[in-house]
Amino acid sequence: MVGAIDWSQEIEVKPFQLRLYEDVIAPNHPPVYLPSARRAIYVVRGDVAVEFDTGAQHHPAESAWLGDDSVALIAGSEGATLWRWELMSGNEPTPGEIASAPGASSTLKLDAPVELDPRQQWLMRCDKVQFPPGGVAHTHVHQGPGVRCTLEGEITIETLGASHTHAAGQAWLELGHAPVLAPTTEARDTTFIRCFILPRACRNRSSIRYVRPEDANKNKPQRYHVFGERFISLDAQ
Repeated sequence: MVGAIDWSQEIEVKPFQLRLYEDVIAPNHPPVYLPSARRAIYVVRGDVAVEFDTGAQHHPAESAWLGDDSVALIAGSEGATLWRWELMSGNEPTPGEIASAPGASSTLKLDAPVELDPRQQWLMRCDKVQFPPGGVAHTHVHQGPGVRCTLEGEITIETLGASHTHAAGQAWLELGHAPVLAPTTEARDTTFIRCFILPRACRNRSSIRYVRPEDANKNKPQRYHVFGERFISLDAQ
């Protein structure tokens, strides 16, 4: 039939890298400059002023900034430790580690390959997920991929036939479409910080879907706090 859609054709996804860096900037250090990128910055310790194309914002510990501008980062009197996510495509230059800043250093915590459908419109979200001791996220999927990093406690990620435990400071990738079961340690609270890429239709909405019907009415002990969302383009910066 003329005009019929050939559903047998595979969707052509675009490859990207979602990278997580840990930046440490000395107290009262001169501005640190980063080129434009799709990024989220979470302040782990200290505080930082973020100067961007249209203004500036001050961020204390446990807050986050999202944007795609070139930025200047100015640490406060106690310095700053930052977790910085950047979504880069294969044909884009990689900003990478902080350069030409003797009082600042960067460590690449995770360089994760992700695939995104270019027909979809996307957003970047940065949020916090907290569990009480022994809390568990029942088997679930999300609407897009993301990189998480444990802030405190310990979480085990069971997915695709493998199981890995992540202590404080350790990062991991979740594909989104692959089911995940995530129990946490009974010894203390567990918190992780997450940056993930979601369809824009998920704006201001949870992206989690439980795989097993019997889990739908179970206790969900985790608490969420969204620091921010920003629409992103998959075109080169």
